Amino acid sequence: MQPSFPESPRAAEPRRNRRFAGPPTSFVVITVAAIQVVGTLISARHQDSARPLDIAAMLLLLAGPAALAFRRRAPLAMFPVAFVATASYLALGYAWGPIALSLALSIVLTAAAGLRWQAWLGAGIAAGAVVVGAAVSGDPNWPLRASAGVAWAAILVLLGQAFRRRGERFAEYRRRREAAQKAERDEYRLTLARDIHDVVAHSLSMINVQASVALHVGPDDPEKLRPALEAIKAASKESLTEVRQLLGVLREDAPLVPAAKPTLAGLPALAKNAELGGLGVTLQDNSDHQLIGPAQQEAAYRIIQEALTNVGRHSGASSAVVRLDQTAEALTVTVDDDGGGMRGSLPGNGLTGMKERAGVMGGTLTVRELQPGLRVEATLPIHHEGDRP
Repeated sequence: MQPSFPESPRAAEPRRNRRFAGPPTSFVVITVAAIQVVGTLISARHQDSARPLDIAAMLLLLAGPAALAFRRRAPLAMFPVAFVATASYLALGYAWGPIALSLALSIVLTAAAGLRWQAWLGAGIAAGAVVVGAAVSGDPNWPLRASAGVAWAAILVLLGQAFRRRGERFAEYRRRREAAQKAERDEYRLTLARDIHDVVAHSLSMINVQASVALHVGPDDPEKLRPALEAIKAASKESLTEVRQLLGVLREDAPLVPAAKPTLAGLPALAKNAELGGLGVTLQDNSDHQLIGPAQQEAAYRIIQEALTNVGRHSGASSAVVRLDQTAEALTVTVDDDGGGMRGSLPGNGLTGMKERAGVMGGTLTVRELQPGLRVEATLPIHHEGDRP
């Protein structure tokens, strides 16, 4: 069974979880520097009483944006540098302009970096400076200006925290998406491993049995060699076709010979192949194939295939009965044999794979000792159109 994937297992390597980092730091620094320098030069033309801009003013205008370069490596350094540069520029009486942009962004970025109390402390210092500056300016409306400065300082911190929460939500979304993709890739690999095991184990078991028959009867009855060799040829060809398809999926290229998924219509041929190996198989199919989905048919076929393979290889049985019973809700597959049963041994890969196949379909698989023999019974829910398997 080959599920559909947005990315191939090999190409979809797990990515490192990171919060949304926003624009590159260099872009932020250059943009803020350009706005402060150009905006201040334009604003200075309309401020005759201001101190002319000189080299010191340019350095202070660039110092604030330069502090933003520490947003990732040392976010604690952003606000102090930006505050000192901004306060020094204003204290020296240079022309007013967008000088406070880098200071405002340093508060936002400090909060966005998760430094909550540092951001509030910086906002408090900036708000205090605004209040003091407004009070000593002699402006009769200084309380209004001071209130606006305090409000903006708080808004900047809240804005930074909102950016951080957004980044955390984005990182959580990425973690969940990558976890889902990993689970999907793991299920994909498990499905491929199960298919390869079923194909190879069944075919090699058939080839082994037929080769043993050929070696046993060849010297005394050469006519019986031909059916045995034909069975070996058919089994090896079918196995090679399916394995090439599965390996083509792993190599991310198209299969050279597309192989159809097995269905319940192939059960008579499966029983015939088992009979060529000396196992008498009775097939009792009481199901309506038209009412059973392709996925359930493939699971039932693989379970029967693996059960017959185990009977032929391990149980020493001479006969097996395969029965399919269907209700409105489920398909029941039963394989009985007259062999020696489990003989106290632990379940192997084949039985584990059958249980996994049934589980994927939402069904169950049980194994019960008979007297003599063993019963393998799988119940597979029949999913009608519109239902989720």
